[in-house]
Parts: sequence; structure tokens; C-alpha cells
Amino acid sequence: MTPLANITGVILAGGRGTRMGGVDKGLVLLDGKPLVEHVLHRLEPQVSSIIISANRNFEVYAGYGFTVVSDEPGSKDAGPLAGILSAMTHARTNYIVTVPCDAPRLPTDLAARLLAQLKRDHSRACMAHDGVRPQPIFTLLHVSLKDALHRAVHAGEYIVAKWLQNSGCSSADFSGRADCFINLNTAENIAEFNAHK
Repeated sequence: MTPLANITGVILAGGRGTRMGGVDKGLVLLDGKPLVEHVLHRLEPQVSSIIISANRNFEVYAGYGFTVVSDEPGSKDAGPLAGILSAMTHARTNYIVTVPCDAPRLPTDLAARLLAQLKRDHSRACMAHDGVRPQPIFTLLHVSLKDALHRAVHAGEYIVAKWLQNSGCSSADFSGRADCFINLNTAENIAEFNAHK
């Protein structure tokens, strides 16, 4: 697949991992490799550059050779939106595509399909929809939304789906591919994932 030159891939690895016992989810092993490596394997061929959003273990993430950013001061409790905001600030492309660090099967055509739908809809944001529910963490965003996102985060708006809705976000149909959006949030999720491979 040809990388899309104007898109930065953003891996959101800044969460607290509460449901995983407080561990850094991106570094939890799956098949002997950290989850973030599985995500990188699928995302890197789709984009021109990568940013990893992390709030701990910076040296480990930096060891992959990509830019690592942390949440801005004053936005530490804003969840994924804080990571998205920081990534937007550091991106050198017109678009970013965001994915969680615990989705080892993310679609290999995610960026291309989101961009195509965004252009059809003349929107500045487009999220994936698996045919049953929206997947707001799998989203393409134009960086011109940065100021609006900054205002929302610092006003206490922390719900990704709500902010996207307020931003006129469209959606791309990934019906029949719900498995691509599986998040491994707990040790039980990882065990179940391994059992059904």
C-alpha cells in the first residue's frame, strides 16, 4: 500500500490502563511483542509519519524511532482528546489519523478510506463505523480543528464522540469488519483474543 503523504498516523498510548491493572497498555505483550508494535505494523505503511502519544515510558516508545509527545499541561485528565490535541500541535501534515495502542487488527486501509469519505462529505473529520457502532478513536482529522479542540479540552470537554459530533464529523462504513476494531483493554481480552486467533 502506498503511504498517504499528507497524513500523520497517531497512536494513542497515553491512557492510564486502569482496566489492565494500571500497566501501560501499549507495552503489554501479545505474541511476544508489545501491542504498540502490532499497531505500528499495520499503521506505518498507510501514512507518511508517525506520532506516539504517551504519558510514561517515553524512552521505550522513542526507541521505535518516531516522535513521542505527551499531553499538554492542564489537559492531563482529558483522556484521548488530550493526546489528539498534542499530536495535532506537533504534526507537520494537514491530516492526522488516530488509532488506539491496543487494536492489533486495525484496518490496513483505514487512512485511505477515511480520507476518501471525508472528501466526499466535504468535512474536516471522519470516523470509522463498524456497521453496529461508531468507532471515534479511529478518526481522520484536519489539523485546522486544533484551535477548536484546544478550546474544548480546556473547557472540560473530554468525550471524543461528542466533540466529533459537534465538529460535523462524517463516518466511513466498515460494515462486516468489526473484528478490526477490537480493543484489548484487559488481560481477559488478551486471553480471549489469543484463544480465537
